[in-house]
Amino acid sequence: MTIDTNDMLGSILKSLSNIDYVKPEDIPNIDLYMDQVTTFMDAALSHSKRYPDDKILTKTMINNYAKNDLLPPPIKKKYSREHMLILVFIYYFKSVLSITDIQSLLKPLTDKYFQSDGEMNLIDVYNEVFGAEKEQVEILMKNITKSYERAGETFGDAPEEDREFLRQFSFICILSFDVYVKKGIIEKIIDSMGKKEEPDEKNKKK
Repeated sequence: MTIDTNDMLGSILKSLSNIDYVKPEDIPNIDLYMDQVTTFMDAALSHSKRYPDDKILTKTMINNYAKNDLLPPPIKKKYSREHMLILVFIYYFKSVLSITDIQSLLKPLTDKYFQSDGEMNLIDVYNEVFGAEKEQVEILMKNITKSYERAGETFGDAPEEDREFLRQFSFICILSFDVYVKKGIIEKIIDSMGKKEEPDEKNKKK
């Protein structure tokens, strides 16, 4: 596999460079009804669709998130800007983490920062996290390029007619292993966060 701007790697890197996050100021500064929420999210995150007909979020999904304490309930059937930011977090997390893990991760966040009057609110947290996106994308692009080059060095002795498929398979395996390892790390961090909170919960009960 050789790197060319017209090949698969070029396409991947181009799509990564075009990634942008939903900025709080892009969200309407009024509370939205469910249909408005799904329409906005579908448009704002359309770049992440695999197929054009894919739905980013459905009414059923959002209702289930509220029932499972991932999302604070709407106020008079309306969703605020902070609701929308939580939905963005959920959308990114749900492709990697279980509902239970997302709940464990977001519940302390919403308890402390959702509609907070303190020094820091949910918008501040969101901006801080996603503000590092550009730097992270650049790191990802470099790592993906290295993985692509490494995959291109495999199966040198394979029949020529099979080589391209096998190298693509190798590239997928390398990327998948990276996801597998990072997913395990995330789960361990979430588990450790839960253990740290247990003594506090016991003290509250006392």
